[in-house]
Amino acid sequence: MMRTRPLKVALLGCGVVGSEVARIMTTHADDLAARIGAPVELAGVAVRRPSKVREGIDPALVTTDATALVKSGDIDVVVEVIGGIEPARTLITTAFEHGASVVSANKALLAQDGAALHALAEEQGRDLYYEAAVAGAIPLIRPLRESLAGDKVNRVLGIVNGTTNFILDKMDSTGAGYQEALDEATALGYAEADPTADVEGFDAAAKAAILAGIAFHTRVRLDDVYREGMTEVTAADFASARRMGCTIKLLAICERAADGGSVTARVHPAMIPLSHPLASVRGAYNAVFVESDAAGQLMFYGPGAGGAPTASAVLGDLVAVCRNKLSGATGPGDSAYTQLPVSPMGEVVTRYHISLDVADKPGVLAQVATVFAEHGVSIDTVRQQGRQDGGGEASLVVVTHRASDASLNGTVEALRNLDTVRGVASIMRVEGE
Repeated sequence: MMRTRPLKVALLGCGVVGSEVARIMTTHADDLAARIGAPVELAGVAVRRPSKVREGIDPALVTTDATALVKSGDIDVVVEVIGGIEPARTLITTAFEHGASVVSANKALLAQDGAALHALAEEQGRDLYYEAAVAGAIPLIRPLRESLAGDKVNRVLGIVNGTTNFILDKMDSTGAGYQEALDEATALGYAEADPTADVEGFDAAAKAAILAGIAFHTRVRLDDVYREGMTEVTAADFASARRMGCTIKLLAICERAADGGSVTARVHPAMIPLSHPLASVRGAYNAVFVESDAAGQLMFYGPGAGGAPTASAVLGDLVAVCRNKLSGATGPGDSAYTQLPVSPMGEVVTRYHISLDVADKPGVLAQVATVFAEHGVSIDTVRQQGRQDGGGEASLVVVTHRASDASLNGTVEALRNLDTVRGVASIMRVEGE
């Protein structure tokens, strides 16, 4: 039977995502009530600029006092879409302490303080849901912590930032340089005026921390994630990738060690074979590739950002949390029982593509090969080409077999000390093989 007293929802933030959440709550009110078993009522909307016109939202609901809203004592669920660390952290903890469960899209906060927030939610008997924090509309967190709860996940490999994927896809498909592709992404609204969080990998690193923690049932914080941005990727790198039958993506990679004793989490540009499912992810879309013991390989694909797609994930969590409220239960919480250590980047093993500018004279290749051998890095292929502009220099491209990151770094430092090596043009990992 339908409960007549509505469940009250406080909305913190009414920007691109928050306004869509409010709109869907209003336009789909009957459907949401039927799915939940009770009506849901928007009881208040906390904003910074109350004078702004917000279509479809009763001005009487708008307040600048978010603390008073979450402290009111009659709020069932707080939806937090303001982002950042503070005041979001304080507001969420206050909501738990005053009887509300929380739905959040705040990747930065969850990557930094997820463990503490989960602990407080459990202590207070509340829910903390955050499907929208990682991949927009793509259902990912719930499959990892519920559908695959009986399986052992070994690897999560994904494109989790639409801005960077749009830029790299544009560079690949048109031959554009990085700045030209970034300018187009900005003009189309895919990139912020300050794109640092996206292009330097901070956004993806926060998402990688969340994914690794859920997938491997351990504590992974943002500081544990190795991060490289993609601002140094060039048209020449894409040309080399095409010669190898690859493309380049900014990847979030979370792995469990073969012996199961540790995990790694990293974000960086990488070459992946065109045959890999992630290679075909175009434009501003996201996709995550999961590998587990029993289920095998799973692919999750869809829009990873935007008001409506992200609001879809938020509303899915809202329905789940409201159902839990009615039944007097809470959903799955933190499951960090394994307490696995996070290995440093130096222990990560993969293949590498190294492009060197070298003197165009006999014996150079032998010198370079000797340096690789001395550091225990095995060479798979070598390609040498003289520069068209002459000048006595050549381009030497080396692709290695699998080696540790520490061994590769030692190799590169030694190469830089060779008189015949004029410079290391680029270093890129090769994944997905």
